[in-house]
This record gives sequence, C-alpha cells and structure tokens, in this order.
Amino acid sequence: MTLMRRWFSVQKHKLNMDDTQEEASGSEAPEQVTQPWTFSKSSLIRKLRQHLISSRSRPTMAAPSSGGLEVLLSTLQNAGDIESMLNILNVLDELLSAGTDRRIHHMISKGGSEALLTALVNSACSFMPNYTILLLLLHLLAKVGYRDRQIGLKAQKADAVLVVLGLLRQNTENARRAAACLWVLRVFCSSVTTADLLGKNRGLDVVFKLISPHTTKHLRTVKAAVDAFAAMLCSKVNCRTAVVKGYIAELLKLYEDWHSNDVDLKNIPIRRALLYCLQRATNSAVGRYALVTEGGIGLLFQTTQTCLTMKGLESLVEPAIQLMRKCNPKVPLPLTSDKSAFSFPLPGRPVDDLDADLGLYDGSLEDDSDEDAENEEPDNRDYEDDLETDVNKLRPRPEPDRPLEQLGQYVRLCPELHHDFQDLDSSSEIDESSDDDSTLEGDSNDKMPSDQKSSELPSDLPSDRDENHLQTSDFHKHYLNCSRKGQEGHSSMVDRLLEKYGICIPNHDPRLYAATAANTKSIAGYSILAFPDFWGHLPPQEQEPMAKRPPHVQRKKVFEDIQRLICPEDIINKVVFDMDDPSPQSSPDMCPSSLRFFSKFESGNLRKAIQVRSHEYDLILNADVNSSAHCQWFYFEVSGMVAKVPYRFNIINCEKGNSQYNYGMQPVLYSVREALEGRPHWVRTGSEICYYRNHFCPRRDQKRSFYTLTFTVTFRHEDDVCYLAYHYPYTYTTLQTHLKMLEKSVDPRKVFFRQQNLCDTLAGNSCSLVTITACPTSRAWKHLHQLRNRPCVVLTARVHPGESNASWVLKGTLEFLCSSDPVAESLREAYIFKIIPMLNPDGVINGNNRCSLTAEDLNRQWLKPDPNLSPTIYHTKGFLYYLNSIGRTPLVFCDYHGHSRKKNVFLYGCSMKETLWQSGSTINTASLKEDPGYREKHLKQS
Repeated sequence: MTLMRRWFSVQKHKLNMDDTQEEASGSEAPEQVTQPWTFSKSSLIRKLRQHLISSRSRPTMAAPSSGGLEVLLSTLQNAGDIESMLNILNVLDELLSAGTDRRIHHMISKGGSEALLTALVNSACSFMPNYTILLLLLHLLAKVGYRDRQIGLKAQKADAVLVVLGLLRQNTENARRAAACLWVLRVFCSSVTTADLLGKNRGLDVVFKLISPHTTKHLRTVKAAVDAFAAMLCSKVNCRTAVVKGYIAELLKLYEDWHSNDVDLKNIPIRRALLYCLQRATNSAVGRYALVTEGGIGLLFQTTQTCLTMKGLESLVEPAIQLMRKCNPKVPLPLTSDKSAFSFPLPGRPVDDLDADLGLYDGSLEDDSDEDAENEEPDNRDYEDDLETDVNKLRPRPEPDRPLEQLGQYVRLCPELHHDFQDLDSSSEIDESSDDDSTLEGDSNDKMPSDQKSSELPSDLPSDRDENHLQTSDFHKHYLNCSRKGQEGHSSMVDRLLEKYGICIPNHDPRLYAATAANTKSIAGYSILAFPDFWGHLPPQEQEPMAKRPPHVQRKKVFEDIQRLICPEDIINKVVFDMDDPSPQSSPDMCPSSLRFFSKFESGNLRKAIQVRSHEYDLILNADVNSSAHCQWFYFEVSGMVAKVPYRFNIINCEKGNSQYNYGMQPVLYSVREALEGRPHWVRTGSEICYYRNHFCPRRDQKRSFYTLTFTVTFRHEDDVCYLAYHYPYTYTTLQTHLKMLEKSVDPRKVFFRQQNLCDTLAGNSCSLVTITACPTSRAWKHLHQLRNRPCVVLTARVHPGESNASWVLKGTLEFLCSSDPVAESLREAYIFKIIPMLNPDGVINGNNRCSLTAEDLNRQWLKPDPNLSPTIYHTKGFLYYLNSIGRTPLVFCDYHGHSRKKNVFLYGCSMKETLWQSGSTINTASLKEDPGYREKHLKQS
C-alpha cells in the first residue's frame, strides 16, 4: 500500500473511532472496540455531515489536520492516486447533493473552489488525463462555482480558464464531456475579465459551433452551449466581436429554426436561452443596431404572436417583448425644440442666458440595461425629491438673510394685532380702512372698473340657436372669452345659460370667476376660460374605487407600439394640434375626421397632438416655462368625438420613473354636455391604463428615455366637449374666486377673515395671505389680550403647480376653519391661522408641473431665496422671520403637497437629529443615528 493509501486509511480510522465513541457515550458501561475498522463511504459522509453541522455553532474551525472537510480538500489537491481522488470526489458530490446551499457556501469558505480548480488543472495536465475524474471535477466546479461570486477570478489565478477551454476544443465530438466543460465556462464568466480572456482565445467561435439548428440529439449540450455563449457576452468586447462576426444574424436564424420546428414544445428551455443570448448581445448599441438591421424586431414580433396563441409558451413572451422594447430605436420627440413653448424674461438675466441656463433634467441617465417587468418600478432617482435635509450634512442654523429693519414691511400682515374691532359695538360692516393692505415692492391694486370686470359676452349671436346642442367653437369664439365685453342692455348667452342650466355650487360664482379671470396674468395672454373652471363642479357623488387593471394590458400596448416600426405604412402621423405652429394645416377645418384639441387656457398643458391611427393620438406635454423638463401635468380640451367609440390617448413625454397610474389611478374627465344636463362632475375615466418606458427621447439628451401614459376613453355623447386632466384642476382664478366667496360667507362678528397680498409674483399676480381667527367677544382688554396672545399656525400649499390635490385639501381646510363646526370654533378661539394657499401662482397659471417662471423648484429656494426671482418664497420666509422677531414663532408650520407615487395621506416630519442640532441641545448629535423613515408618517393605511 502506498503512503497515500496508508494516510487515507488512518484518517478513515480516526473518523470511525470518533463515530463509535459518540454512539457508546450514552451507555453506562461502554464496551471496548475490538473489531477492525472497514472503509464505509456512508460512515464518512455521516461524519462529515456532523462536522459541518457542529462547525456552524463554533466561531472558528479547528486546525486543518483535525477538520474532516479540510483534510479531504487538502488531500484532493495533492492526491496522486486515482482511487483516492474518486473516493473523495464521490464523497463531496454526495455531501453537496444531499444538503442545501449552506453546505456549498461553507465549502467555498474553506477553500473548496481553489482545491477543485487545482485538482482540475493537475488532472488535465497529466500525461494521460482520466476523464472519469475530470468529469467529476467539472461537475463539482459547476455546482460550487455557480454560488461562488469570485469563481472567475479564482479560475484565472489557478490557470484553469484556458485549461477548460482546451478540454472543450479536444472534446467537441463528445457531447457529455463538452457539456461539462460548457457548464464550467459559464460559471467562469461571472467575471467580465474571464469572459474577455475567453474571447481573446477564440472561445466565442468554439462555443458557437456547438449551437446547432433544431435537432433531437444532444439537447443538453446545445442548451449548455447557448448558456455559455450568453455568459461570455457579459463582456462588451465580446458583444462587439459577436456583431462583427455576424453572430446576431445567426442567433436570429437559430431562434426562428427552433421556433418553427419545436412542434411538440419540448425545447422551450433552448428557445428561452437563445432569447437570453440575444438580450446579452444587445446590451451594446452596436448589438441593438445589428438586431434591428437584421429584421430581428419583425421576427420576434411574429414569433411572439404565435406564442400567444399556444399554451405553455408564456415564458417566451415576456423576454421577447423586453427585447423588442430594448431594441426599438430611440426617436427624438417630434418637436422643433426641447425648450418650453413659453419663455419669460427674467430680471437680471439677459435673454441669451436663458438657453445656456435652461432648466434641463437633472436626474441620472437611464441605464443601458434590460427593461423591467410589466409593472416596472425602476430605481426612483427622485422618489424622495421633496425631502430637504440630508441627515449626514447638518449645518449650524444660518443667520437671517436680511437685516431686522426690513422686517417692518410685514407688520401689516398681522391685522388682528392692531385692529380695534369697533364693529363689535355696532351692526355696521368691518372697517377695511383700519388694515394697511398696501402691497410689497410695487404690487398692483386688484380693483378695476366695473366695465372691465363684466363677464357679458357679445349679443350678436344667432338668437335661434338651440342651446341644448352647444358646440366647442361656440364656447371658444363667443361664450367663454373673458377679455371681450358685452354691450349694456343686452343679456349674454352666458346669462341665459346660467338661468337655464345654472346649479348652485358652493363657494363658486361663474360671473365672479369670469371677472376675476380678467385680472389673471399669463405669459400667453390667455383669454379663454376652461368650461369646468368657469362653470364649476360638484364633488363626486360616491367614493370612487381604484380601477382594476386587466391582465397583460401593457403587453398589448407595447405590441401596438412595435407595430409602428414594423408597419409604418399603417400610421397616419397627422398633426391635429400644435402650440408652436398655429398654421391652417393643424386647424379643425383641415382635419374634419379627427378629434380637436385645445389647451390655451389657465393651467392648461398640451403642446402637440398627433393622430397616429384612426382612433389613437400621441400627445406631447409642454415643459415648464423657461425649461426643457418637468413634463407630467396635463389638462386639455377634446371635442369632435364619436359616441361609443374607444379612443386611445398616449402621453409620450412623461418623466417620472413610475406612477400610480400603474396601480389603479385614472385621469379625470369633465363633460360639458353632462354639466348642462345638471351633472357637473369631474369623473375618473379611462380603461387599459398603464405607464411604461417608451422609445422617445429628448433632442438634447438622447441617452434619456421618456415614459408613456396610455389610456382609452369611450365618450358617452356625440360631438361633446370634454376636458381631461392629470388630477382635478384647481386654478389660480379658482382660488381667488373661492377666497372672495368665502369672505362673504363668514359672519364678521364671529370670524376674523382677512385676505391680503403677500407680494406680487414675477408675472405680476398677487400671492394671497389669509388670516383666520375668532373675533374677541368684546373690546374689553382681557378679550383683546387673549386674541393677541394666541399662538400662530402657518399653512402653505401649491409650491409645486402639478400637485393640484394639495390645493383641494387646503380648500377643505379653509372651509372648515370658517365653518360653524364646534371644533372649528375651538380652533379659531385658540389659534391664529396664517395661510398662503398658493406659493407658486405663476406656475399654476401657466400649466407648469414643478417650477416657477425661473425654471427652478421654489421648494429648493428656502435657504437663500432671491427677492427678484423667488419673491413668494422670499417674503414668506421674511414673514416667518417677522413672527419670530416679535416673539410669535409659529407653533405649527405645515406645507401641503401631493405625491405621484404614494397612496393615501402621510406626513414628512422634522429630523430629531437636526432639531437637537439647531436648538443647541447638549446631546451629542454626531453619534446619534436615526432611520430616515422618521420623515414619513402615514396617517392612513391602504
């Protein structure tokens, strides 16, 4: 017996003695072991299993000489005896096959991968390689290497990569040996450098030759070859090599061949592996271009349509769809420029600087990787884009950004502190002259002659018109133009409409709305009123459920999008609305069979509409003013429809990575016909709604992708006038009208209600500040003293124009605080409410989604606001400074927002770490750790 055999026998005897002693340890009189030990592989496996289990409870392993697994691995690397190696390999194979992944990871941690690689190299480089041993080694390497993230680097270090490639070259005719080599090469390619090494040594050619057309023989080898080829394509160098050598076209032919001949559906794994191979090959731009050039999208589309008709092929559909979306060539939006259709000259900035300093998208670029699944939820780069503080970058409290002397201008914004309440002793109206309501820095007086406020419209309209069949052009040309004055002594059509159809909508008056709208200043000089804003609407009649999403609706929409590339002759591609080009070619008269669109009204946003198919339209939103980004909010009018016909709308330049539209949210629709019939409601509408990444991109940044919001609407009435919006619109004029109506509705002897002008915006619109509290019961000193010592609560909203839901919540807050509810009365008696309902009037008026006219997010200007560029933030902060300077620091400050990807109602609170820091607490905040989850407190669970 050789030295190795003697040593192995001793190790087996030691393990058996330990095993025997353990079995006898429980008896009262253990017997002496007299029988000699005989080799038992099952006993060895049992002993090793016990060793592995016990090792998990120990912090460190014993010395190598005393550990069974370490002994086997050490012996494996140095064994020169075939029988010993076979025994060890069989033991390891059975041990790992019977256990879980934890055993494999434990073996890796003890150097198992290195031992197997060393044994493989030694065996393969011997004069007469023993393939029985080599096959066992390759099998174990594939099993262990699949879970060893460093296997590729370890293989390079052991010089095993080219050894396995050499074995593959020598055994291409032996299916079993070739498959074993391919499995190992696949796991080696977990490292890109290993894949590069294989590519440099013509590994792609060797492996690709083993991928045969459809066959019924050696299917395991074919599958292993496809998997190994795909693994080597993790290297972009190999991807480019595959394109140069024409492998993309060959892979497409192979996929078509296997698809056509796999009649009994027994080779689905191979077909799926070929798709994965194409996925890897198209990770580079040249790969995607090659697939499109070779007609790959058309082939994939046809084969996928076939797969949809057959059961059992679902696993092929999704990867094929993802591949088609990935390779669909990117196309710039059909616009002359990414810049907004509106621009506004900014004070202190030359016009030439606007282009250089354009508000471009500031998110990270979309990656070049694989698309995600149907309900895609990519890494949301702006998911928490409303959180202001990085807890790791705390700074001391900044000094006031203005001298104390400038705070005197805010004295007038606390009228309750100097009002004499003389009206409490009489029934006269409140003396408005006691409040200094002068405006800041050149604010204009909002009063105007009565003739300019008139909402009367021309009286030269046909008197015999049937008012029950009003059409869109009537509203645009005659009825809702707030800039045109009527003639005295003649009733307007609007008056007749109101007399016949008018409904009492709380805190809304159409005539007052039209008069107020005449004072609203927009960049485009809007003169048309949107009917829902003018007429008003009632709240939903019942709770609206989330829409149920049909299965595979996104798949259906993507197929329809892919058909545009495959069958361009079926696409109409006709512009029917264009804010940039108001030429006759896009006018309703030139497109009689198309829907008609309109968005040139307050808060409207639709830049361009393109008819794609007879009942399908691509819609492009306008970027925020002076910007090239922030497209999400939409609000537009549509007319000329045919009843009971489904129309598909695709908003193709959305920017957020995901949306609640994927999870049950629906756009809102307002029907003029329904309103005139006594049902003035915004209703949730749309079917087959989904939100997904498309192939459109900006002109100036073609690495970035847009997203499509698609929905289908079936209109109830023929030639109706309807409005579609992202959410219930709430315009600046609506706010001003609501405040006027609200002020008239309160009892001035009980409720102290003042609407004042905080400042003027860049465009010259008033930013309102509302004060609400309870009037004192009398002019007695103690009652006035109690009033003037009430703590302040400051509420703000709508810093982001696209978050109209914030305005609706604040509207409810205002109405509640002015109501006779006992809780509201208690709140008024205990607090003084200072409310700024709209911090960004210009953005709301001009249909922005995120920014002001400066193309900047006003919610990022609080630290150092510019009085000229961000006046509303500057003066809001100044007002807060003033309250603090007179010892009336707000007890609560709450800013109302909306969120595009979160449900229900929640709060973002203050950081405990920053609060302690800013308050000068003695607690060491440097060592304090807190979960950023503190920032979000849900008030209601879904």
